[in-house]
Amino acid sequence: MSQLVTIYGGSGFVGRYIARRMAKAGWRVRVAVRRPNEAMFVKPYGVVGQVEPVLCNIRDDASVRQVMQGADVVVNCVGILAPTAKNTFDAVQHEGAERIARIAAEQGVDRMVHISAIGADMDAASDYSRTKALGEEGVLQHMPNAVILRPSIIFGDEDEFFNRFATMARTSPAIPVVGADTKFQPVYVDDVAAAAEKAIKGDAAPGVYELGGPDVDTFRELMQQMLDVIQRRRMIVGLPMFVGRIMGFGFDMANKLSLGLIPAAITRDQVKNLAVDNIVSGDHPGLADLGIKPTSLEAVLPDYLWRFRPSGQYADIKASAKNLKS
Repeated sequence: MSQLVTIYGGSGFVGRYIARRMAKAGWRVRVAVRRPNEAMFVKPYGVVGQVEPVLCNIRDDASVRQVMQGADVVVNCVGILAPTAKNTFDAVQHEGAERIARIAAEQGVDRMVHISAIGADMDAASDYSRTKALGEEGVLQHMPNAVILRPSIIFGDEDEFFNRFATMARTSPAIPVVGADTKFQPVYVDDVAAAAEKAIKGDAAPGVYELGGPDVDTFRELMQQMLDVIQRRRMIVGLPMFVGRIMGFGFDMANKLSLGLIPAAITRDQVKNLAVDNIVSGDHPGLADLGIKPTSLEAVLPDYLWRFRPSGQYADIKASAKNLKS
């Protein structure tokens, strides 16, 4: 019988790419999610019955244990950008990650792969980064041979970064940016999945890996690159950090007072993150050490941002027609 991997958060942005790769590799894939009915799109990744979404709440021991039964390897992809109700940073990124590792150790699971983030730091001002570090500590406490992957900001078809700002650029005359000079090293989502696949198969040594793409750019430069791809001219307005903090406070309060009905465009915690560069430190191995050639932004952005161009799918045809007329 083929080996089984349980992927917690396997229908999310990164998790679905890992699930697809493992299905292609012949593994059985159990996709553990809060809403299985919304994760049915993963089933065609393999043959009938090979990829199955199952109900799981990582805040509950019994739930985590149930979906892990019989698994050879477990992968934790669960993470949040902002807390909602009981899904706080500590509950999800710290306690949830540690719970998965503890139960994996109890059940004698061979390997664990944990998706963390560059910037994970116990002393970080941001709760997001602090709980990422606590999650890593909890994982290693119970599964010392785990592979921990720390990606920079991840891009790809379903990302919430370039898609979000490209949507804004459709109607807004300006793109407001908090932390315009903060540096990022965007990494392609399938490169992260390729790294996870190697770790799942046992082809990566235990430890921490920092995953970054081939280029380092400031937030402002990334926005300009996005605008070039979608062929729109917009003003990029760099906002001082104190303005970002005021905005974050306002959006946090609106979200809280509306009981979550008004989503926060930016939170105070995200502003704290934007004050720190998000690039590989060089203190840990990376994609090259795993034999993975990082994919550039230029190679991928046009493939999924074309729909934000004024002429959409016809932009290239119109450009060619203009050349013929001239």
